Amino acid sequence: MDRRIKEAVRYLGYGRNAADAKTLALIEDAFATLDRTISPKSVWRIFDLVQTEDGRSIIGNMEIKSNSLERNLKGCVKAVLFGATLGAGMDWLIKRASLSDMAEAVVLQSCAAAFLEEYCDERQLAIGAELEAEGLYLRPRFSPGYGDFDITYQKPLMQMIDCAKTIGLTMTSSFMMTPTKSVTALIGASPVQERCPVAGCEACDKKDCPYRR
Repeated sequence: MDRRIKEAVRYLGYGRNAADAKTLALIEDAFATLDRTISPKSVWRIFDLVQTEDGRSIIGNMEIKSNSLERNLKGCVKAVLFGATLGAGMDWLIKRASLSDMAEAVVLQSCAAAFLEEYCDERQLAIGAELEAEGLYLRPRFSPGYGDFDITYQKPLMQMIDCAKTIGLTMTSSFMMTPTKSVTALIGASPVQERCPVAGCEACDKKDCPYRR
């Protein structure tokens, strides 16, 4: 079973239990549909990062007060602001499925989440390869809403990389992204290589890591 199928099963809430054959067939069909029809897009920009003694992280014109983010960025000198989306077509596929088969719609939701995560990992690896040429190494992605990194920072982050113009990603007044299958994140870049897994803290068993979110 490949990684994205395992991720889709995890998103479906199976935990340590195995998915049944019917669910696995739905998952495979859903990924086949996504591979044929969905073209994800991403945008990113690099900013200088300053961390103050009182715990603020200053990135461009954005000042962030978050203890969990401060830990994640400890020792970093740059920050990558990142946005990615599966596009409006993904929302249409899910809506169409929900009108005819709720089981298919639920599986499609989970597969879309896994598909987006896989795409973000690929883009982060590509960004990391570019920065390593400059002697910088990436930390795991950290998105508004994690820990005490308030969701309201979604707005300035998206504005700083012009998500609406570059990839068609916008936000509602309640900080929900449109299209819904989208991600924004902040990624620290440090001159010290910590070998953090690209999949993030959830894929790492080092529970005492000082950068853990």
